Amino acid sequence: MMFRIERDVLAEAVAWTARSLPARPSVPVLAGMRLEVTEGGQLKLSGFDYEVSAEVTLEPQSGEAGVVLVSGRLLAEITRALPAQPVDLVVEGAKAVVTCGSARFTLLTMPVEDYPSLPAMPPAAGRVGSDVFASAVGQVAVAAGKDDTLPMLTGVRMEIEGDTVTLAATDRYRLAVRELKWQPGQPDFSAVAMIPGRTLADTAKALGSTGAEIEVAMSSVGGTGEGMIGFSSAGRRTTTRLLDPEFPKYRSLLPTEFSARADLSTGAFVEAVKRVALVAERNTPVRLAFRGDEVVLEAGSGDEAQAVEVLPVDFEGDDINIAFNHQFLLEGLGAIDSDVARLQMTTSTKPAVLTAGKPVDEGGTPDYRYLIMPIRLSS
Repeated sequence: MMFRIERDVLAEAVAWTARSLPARPSVPVLAGMRLEVTEGGQLKLSGFDYEVSAEVTLEPQSGEAGVVLVSGRLLAEITRALPAQPVDLVVEGAKAVVTCGSARFTLLTMPVEDYPSLPAMPPAAGRVGSDVFASAVGQVAVAAGKDDTLPMLTGVRMEIEGDTVTLAATDRYRLAVRELKWQPGQPDFSAVAMIPGRTLADTAKALGSTGAEIEVAMSSVGGTGEGMIGFSSAGRRTTTRLLDPEFPKYRSLLPTEFSARADLSTGAFVEAVKRVALVAERNTPVRLAFRGDEVVLEAGSGDEAQAVEVLPVDFEGDDINIAFNHQFLLEGLGAIDSDVARLQMTTSTKPAVLTAGKPVDEGGTPDYRYLIMPIRLSS
């Protein structure tokens, strides 16, 4: 087996494929990356850890059919460091030799016959713009839980009804919900899936840079959690097993009425929260006091360092004092993608909702909502 290909093309493809490789493989062969030159002359790079698979198809300048398995992370480090010249890879017995300009690397190969076969792509379900999908997933994934002992909270719930996709994630302290439009393969298509949040975020970010549409493929959705979802775009494809579809009834958590509404400049709000949070201990909140046309931000207490800052605000409703985990607040502000942030509140102890300010349709529901639980203030 051998092939020649441009360094940048190979390095990008190897880096994409290496994303699916486990940091601590259960068996050594799973640390490998499979490289195959097909009879048709295509180069396929693939990785699989029994949960997530990734595959890239490339068109090399030349090639000789064959298959080889080498350390994926080592190959990624090597290709990233190579000079900007064509790369040749040749298999010589139990070794793979990578040559680029004056640089030459010899890698030990791994037994290809021990490597698991990649799962087949599930049936195609529809298509969505890569930039829209990447943005939507990024907005929701910030709220997914990080605690693996509660797997249902580490996922992103995807609900599909016709041409509408709803993504939702929660870690019990905040909830992010985003609706977007897509092109279903069938007009009445309906499905529910729980996708591992970290995997979905990585996939959406990587495929979002292709500029092409993403094809979504699904199987056994809404069932026992044994299903699979796949995404493909511009010669790249990835699959992941689904989590158990159990998820909190999140729609009932979203308030429909509020006693106060505040619109602030997102950039100014973010910078002010960052500044006052400098004196906040890890588990202490940033306090917000809304009065008339200003909000006072405070952190710290009399026995510690303190910070106070005042911002102008377009405010309607009853005066309110409310406090939030500053990191959760900043992540919500970073996700709304708007120059104006709208914070809607009921009382100092009930959930607040952060959205883009002044939506085009004032009477409609914003396509992105970030619910955040306040921290109870001591009286």
